[in-house]
Amino acid sequence: MTDLSQPVLGGVAPYLFVSNAAAAAEFYAEAFGATEVARAPADPQGRLMHVHLVINGGSVMLSDPFPEHGSPQKEPQAFMLHLQVSGIDDAFQRAVDAGAEVTLPVQLMFWGDRYGQLRDPFGVAWSMGESQKKG
Repeated sequence: MTDLSQPVLGGVAPYLFVSNAAAAAEFYAEAFGATEVARAPADPQGRLMHVHLVINGGSVMLSDPFPEHGSPQKEPQAFMLHLQVSGIDDAFQRAVDAGAEVTLPVQLMFWGDRYGQLRDPFGVAWSMGESQKKG
C-alpha cells in the first residue's frame, strides 16, 4: 500500500523507529488488530521509511532505522504506549499469543481500571486498561 496521503488520527501519533518495520507492522496487526493504511516502498536494502497503522482508533507510524538520516536504532526507553480497550482479557491474551511478554499481569488497579503491561518483540512497552465504571 503506497497511498501516503492518509490522514493522521488522534491528538499525538507515535512514530517508532524499530528494527524490521515490516515485521513490526505484521506483529501489531496480529497482537493489537492494527490496520495498515499506508506504506512507502522499501529502499534497496529492504528498509521501510514509512508505515502508517491505525491501532484502536489512533495512528501509529513505523520506520526502520536510517542512521544516515539521523534516525539510529536505539533500544526503546522511557515511554509506554497505552490502549484503552473493552474486553481486556481477550485483548491482552491476543498480544501474548502473538509474542508479547507480560511485564505486569492484568489486575484491578487503585484508580478502578483493570490494567496490565506488555513488551513487544521490538522492545516497545505497551499497557492496556479497561474501565470498570458502570454507565
